[in-house]
Amino acid sequence: MLRFAAASAAALFLGSTAFAQSNEELAKQLANPVASLISVPLQYNYNRGFPGGDGEQSYVNIQPVIPFKLNDHWNLISRTILPVVWQDVSDAEGSQFGLGATTQSLFLSPRTPTGGVIWGVGPAFTLPTATDGVAPNQWGVGITGVVLKQDGPWTVGALGNHIWSVTGNSRYGDASNTFLQPFLNYTTKSATSYVLNTEATYDWEAEEWSVPINALVNQLFTVYGQRLQAGAGVRYWVEAPEGGPHGWGARAVLTFLFPAG
Repeated sequence: MLRFAAASAAALFLGSTAFAQSNEELAKQLANPVASLISVPLQYNYNRGFPGGDGEQSYVNIQPVIPFKLNDHWNLISRTILPVVWQDVSDAEGSQFGLGATTQSLFLSPRTPTGGVIWGVGPAFTLPTATDGVAPNQWGVGITGVVLKQDGPWTVGALGNHIWSVTGNSRYGDASNTFLQPFLNYTTKSATSYVLNTEATYDWEAEEWSVPINALVNQLFTVYGQRLQAGAGVRYWVEAPEGGPHGWGARAVLTFLFPAG
């Protein structure tokens, strides 16, 4: 049912490209955050090295990406990140399981690259979906943007946002966070992608950086007609706030693709 609905939506908003696209072409599209392609990545992350040495954190980011064709010149791309979190990072809090805050971004992007450069810009929001105690739970609003260039097998670019809280309170205080994600992707003719990125966040209130570096290998393939990309890799925390993770961690991703057809 999910596949049928998503594929139908792709045909409605984007027009017909069918399944004639090769796995290599689709892998390159996945490297572009504002591509005209419906995808649903499930991204698992594992962090350790919290204060005390035994703290651990696992979370799955549910990250649907849905493009809408506005006209012959412009797309609107919706990118959502909803974390599902399990963590045991301090003796005082004990084990916790629940949802994190949702990040919702909307990118207005030209359907044709500008001088070979692909870009998008729009609003970003934080939605208070977090379970009590798992993460700060506030409304937030800000701006987001992405710029990249694809040349043969290479994709080079950066995505970023800045979000301010609009419902500060005595428990969580005010929030003002800048997120920066430069990325490098190399895709082979066999649809294998080698990915290197950072996901740096600067907390302007606490004046602290969080900087993990991620290195992954992804492979795109087809199972009974369903296009999938699976990958795994490592992450290393170059910088983390007091009380945050340190050292090595891991990441694994499974992405469902729904090309128009």
